Amino acid sequence: MNASISAGELFELQRERLDLRWLAGQGGERRVLEAVETVARRPSLAGYVNTIYPNKVQILGTEELAWLDSLDSRLRWETIEKIIQYRPLALIISKQQFCPEDLRLAAEESQTPLWSSPRRGHELLNHLQYHLARTLAPRATLHGVFMEIYSIGVLVTGDAGSGKSELALELITRGHRLVADDAPEFTQIAPDVLDGTCPELLQDLLEVRGLGVLNIREMFGDTAVKGNKYLRLIIHLTKPSDESAPGAMERLTGDRGARRVLDLEVPTITLPVMPGRNLAVLAEAATRVHSLRMKGLDPAAAFIARHSNFLERGDS
Repeated sequence: MNASISAGELFELQRERLDLRWLAGQGGERRVLEAVETVARRPSLAGYVNTIYPNKVQILGTEELAWLDSLDSRLRWETIEKIIQYRPLALIISKQQFCPEDLRLAAEESQTPLWSSPRRGHELLNHLQYHLARTLAPRATLHGVFMEIYSIGVLVTGDAGSGKSELALELITRGHRLVADDAPEFTQIAPDVLDGTCPELLQDLLEVRGLGVLNIREMFGDTAVKGNKYLRLIIHLTKPSDESAPGAMERLTGDRGARRVLDLEVPTITLPVMPGRNLAVLAEAATRVHSLRMKGLDPAAAFIARHSNFLERGDS
């Protein structure tokens, strides 16, 4: 799923924060799409005016306007026309500088959004780069319950009826927090970071078979829910069969694997669901073990090394 944003949406989102004022091209409703127009191209989302690799949002600071003023009339008009022809999402004049009339007319004729801000150029650049990168980042919706367990983002997955919601409810009663139920949304905000959030329609809600939809915030308080969390671990619940009996090595290391989410491989631990097993305790233990492994401590590897040393001493 690829996000997009229009010039009007960006203006409304950042108008108060950046004190934006619309100068020309207000009728132009341009839209930038992440997958097609930014990832596959060399230009960045926002930057100072560049006529070779034009940015999606072009910022005109003091130096850029001075450079335009230094050009003769013919070259100046060709440069402005070239900037407009690249169809930027918007042009922004920084520090509330005077807008050149020829630039305003070109933006009005081509319906190119032209804004003005009292902020300095580097402040506009940093803020817009961050905002656009998050808004247009690759995203995906997964089926499961997204929880915060011991400060680690854990997605609980499994087939229908495997007990995901019941496990989540028991974890909440044990002091852990709910992020999203059923359809958490994950956004890749950095090369190694997946940020998970809850759709607005499902915020604070958990559906449990037999009980219906529960409002976790109203039942357990504000500390029982969390707005977002980075995904670090997936716990998959499965119903074991006679053919899926664990092997000797799997009994030592656990049923570990990885699941690809967008461009990242997320560690996965599979827990069999059987009568009498306390899944909440197992989920907590799985999260603690994962935390230890991230620190370089692997109990299974330590045991195998200890066993090898024991056998070597026995042979000698």
